[in-house]
Amino acid sequence: MKYHGKAFAYGNDINTDVIFPGRYLNIFEPSEMAKHAMEDLDKEFLGKMAPGDIIVAGKYFGCGSSREQAASCLKASGISVVIAESFARIFYRNAINLGLAIMVCPGISGMVKYGDILEVEPTTGQIFNKSQGTSANAKRLPPFILEILQDGGLIPHLQKSIKK
Repeated sequence: MKYHGKAFAYGNDINTDVIFPGRYLNIFEPSEMAKHAMEDLDKEFLGKMAPGDIIVAGKYFGCGSSREQAASCLKASGISVVIAESFARIFYRNAINLGLAIMVCPGISGMVKYGDILEVEPTTGQIFNKSQGTSANAKRLPPFILEILQDGGLIPHLQKSIKK
């Protein structure tokens, strides 16, 4: 599993209310939710984003409410991985449960600019910034988390486990 895409770089304290605005909480279909991803933070996000692209942020990404829709809309929009210096714990687990790759990399917000091309290897934690010719080491994801992500989320992972 390797991710390759353009970076959408943001700062600290990116709240779930700007990842998926509360006024859309009556939408339940992930493809419809995706149409509002990051809408209150970056109005150009969906117009510039392509499947496989990557979000990079500072500290405490996903703070605020515990709404699962924040992770769900990012996954449905086509974001391949979110890399941040730290995450709100509920967002972190929601992302894993939904099959959205998520990585902690201290100092990453100072190493990546909006639009940089990244290559990310979650099994090793390596992040290569192709635009700047630099690299960083994220905290490696434990094997059981990688299995959940490879299976598409916690429910598909459990279904797969039950079938064995």
